[in-house]
Amino acid sequence: MAEKHLHIISFDVPYPPNYGGVIDVFYKIKALHSQGIKIHLHCTEYAGRNRTTELDKYCEEVHYYPRKMGISSALSHKPYIVSSRRSRALIQTLARDDHPILFEGLHSCNYISDKRLRKRKKIYRESNIEHRYYFNLFKVDRNIRNKLYFLIASFKLRLYQNVLKHSDLMLAVSQKDTIYLKKHFRNNKVFYMPSFHANENVSIKTGKGTYALYHGNIEVPENAHAAEFLINEVFSGLDYPLIIAGMNPPELIRKLAERYDHVEIIANPDDEKMFSLIQNAQVNILVTFQATGLKLKLLNTLYRGRFCLVNQKMLNGTRLDDLCLIGDTAGELRSVLPGLFSKEFSASEIERRRKVLMERYSNESNAEKLIDLVF
Repeated sequence: MAEKHLHIISFDVPYPPNYGGVIDVFYKIKALHSQGIKIHLHCTEYAGRNRTTELDKYCEEVHYYPRKMGISSALSHKPYIVSSRRSRALIQTLARDDHPILFEGLHSCNYISDKRLRKRKKIYRESNIEHRYYFNLFKVDRNIRNKLYFLIASFKLRLYQNVLKHSDLMLAVSQKDTIYLKKHFRNNKVFYMPSFHANENVSIKTGKGTYALYHGNIEVPENAHAAEFLINEVFSGLDYPLIIAGMNPPELIRKLAERYDHVEIIANPDDEKMFSLIQNAQVNILVTFQATGLKLKLLNTLYRGRFCLVNQKMLNGTRLDDLCLIGDTAGELRSVLPGLFSKEFSASEIERRRKVLMERYSNESNAEKLIDLVF
């Protein structure tokens, strides 16, 4: 049987897999490697994420390219997240063979319309409707300079999105985003493919915990806004302990938590600590004000945690509504919590969750589907 080779262009170094986008990239690479795919990985280097030999275990070759953070990228007609990832070495390497190319996110699509690749099979992996994501960041960020950047970025991303017509195949991360791409790119093939993730088996504890947990990268404005909402609007009038855990919580969130004896901040926990927090919580509460993409922390919670309380935007076409309790307002969330803190999580609930997750979110099954679509 002929070998199957695939170029993957990643917007970042996908190891360690410790935030949403790179989690999907890393575990996709692992799953494809286990199916015998020969992967040629291309990574943009920046923000202190170092080169690693871990990726060499799963890839035929790994190429690194510096991100161009200068004024020329900022003044480009292309979005900054795209123009800053251009690289002459990258396009020259891609042009050496005729293997299919997987572009991870709009960030990585600088060369998707390049004439040198016109005969190649090009696959776009969607992780967000980016202009919507940046417009929502514009709405929630308090810093004037940041707001201006997010607004301009949203406008540029909306215009640049049209470049995706040059893809042969689009893989959307949620059913809602699949509908959006099919509507806007009627001549392209669009398929729903959930995110790849770290969980191979359900590992949930029966019984009861003593606290509610919200987790995420708190330095991201969207997550900081959610943490602020939970402290001020939901838990301020309750006695149930709330832990907020995640990367780099801003000073505003720290000061808010200090007002309440039952609210605790755990900054920058390692993976082992975070998984322990998720497993031992009585309620994992996850809210978002952006109905974009798939929130991978929702998957981690469902594979590892007891009761999961979310708002509707967190579900966003994931087909996971039946595994969660839903509250869209502060009042609705508050009204659900007393019942959850009084219940034990049963073995039958764990089995039901295992059945649903393995049917819909198996990395092995999704890798097989991806290989069939590409090759």
